[in-house]
Amino acid sequence: MSAESCRVVSAGAPGATSRGLDIAAGVSAESVGATRICMQLGVVPPGGAAEPHLHEGHETAIYVLEGRAGMDYGDALEHRLEAGPGDFVFIGAGVPHRPFNLSETEPVRYVAARTDPHEDESVVLLPHLR
Repeated sequence: MSAESCRVVSAGAPGATSRGLDIAAGVSAESVGATRICMQLGVVPPGGAAEPHLHEGHETAIYVLEGRAGMDYGDALEHRLEAGPGDFVFIGAGVPHRPFNLSETEPVRYVAARTDPHEDESVVLLPHLR
């Protein structure tokens, strides 16, 4: 086992994703050579929403740190859930979804972990579901 097998990583500067949300890189293939997981900090700005999308072949787990988020999901985004601080959200591989902020004044901050180790994970945008 090498000294590189355990590392501390400071959150990177937030950057926009193809889904329209800001993500701060954390643990990933790019930062530590991870092969099966990526963990990031995310922000949904007040009134903000992601583009409808899915993560092809990868599961996602989200922990909401602050704010109130909604998420439409399903083949036609026909289902809705809401989550707040202390809630965990699971998104199955290949499930179309569109997360959004329920507040017009406060951001949503969350931690996301995916089974895709890359910072710019396997995302398929679904503009027909806007």
